[in-house]
Amino acid sequence: MGSGGRGANPPHPPGHFCTVRAAKQRRKGDRIVIECQEQAYWLVNRPPPGAPNVLEQGPERRNRHTTRVQLAKNMDYYKREIEYCRKAMARTRVKSSICLEGYLKFNEQYVPHDPIMSGCLPSNPWITDDTTYWTMNAPTVTTPTKLRVERWGFNFSELLMDPLGRAQLLEFLKKEFSAENLSFWEACEELRYGEQSRINEIVDSIYQQFLAPGATRWVNIDSKTMERTLEGIKTPHRYVMDDAQMHIYMLMKKDSYPRFLKSELYRNLLAEAVIPPETKKRVFPFMRKQRHSSPSPALLLPTGDTETKGEDKSKAPAAVPEEES
Repeated sequence: MGSGGRGANPPHPPGHFCTVRAAKQRRKGDRIVIECQEQAYWLVNRPPPGAPNVLEQGPERRNRHTTRVQLAKNMDYYKREIEYCRKAMARTRVKSSICLEGYLKFNEQYVPHDPIMSGCLPSNPWITDDTTYWTMNAPTVTTPTKLRVERWGFNFSELLMDPLGRAQLLEFLKKEFSAENLSFWEACEELRYGEQSRINEIVDSIYQQFLAPGATRWVNIDSKTMERTLEGIKTPHRYVMDDAQMHIYMLMKKDSYPRFLKSELYRNLLAEAVIPPETKKRVFPFMRKQRHSSPSPALLLPTGDTETKGEDKSKAPAAVPEEES
């Protein structure tokens, strides 16, 4: 031991900084090869099936070699390995570039409907006393806004989530004599999110109206789904109608929804929709200056500070232009 009783933290070895510097100076192709080699190493040296994975344990990690369980390489071991590889090969994978393109398209589609990015028309109710924005976008209005009607065409879920859109879809389905599909879907939603004490009552009501033989609003469901639903009704619970609800949902999505978007009803709604008067745009849409907005913090600075900043700028030496090579 040295003369010092307490040993200080040892400094980094001289080769440590050389390794970091060499890693930064590598060419791009070499870095890609090293990353691929590291990924291959971890794929080959992953824990066998049934062994604890150290990387997924909590903060009290132990040595990987001491916690690894050595399994006997018998027939069951290789069967698990084969099953694991088959599942890995069958797993669907999408390139990150394709995912990013889809994400960008999704965001670009919703930009005009984002109050932060495109502003609120005719005014912003969060920073003003004008509540016209809430009035025009109420759940039930006589004439909806054009942005609201256009949003129904994005996907079927957007149409069902809007109470006004659901009412317009019901009017369209009544003309096509299939309004019972939407009514059944709404009844299943009431069962899923309704009161616990009324579950038996709602299940019985749904069965009598839509599923019972000779029901007045009978819905068309395939035989297998009907058998599972009738079997589940014997012990009613919130999710007993999930299979039947999903069947009707997909039926409306693939058949009724495309025809609704091409119908005269939807075209008339688009033509008669309200377009709020747009305020004056600035460089950034979300930086629109409202009538009752707060003043800029720069305007609240004392006069002396502003003059001092101006003097400092005037005293600063002018930039010398660089000579052209």
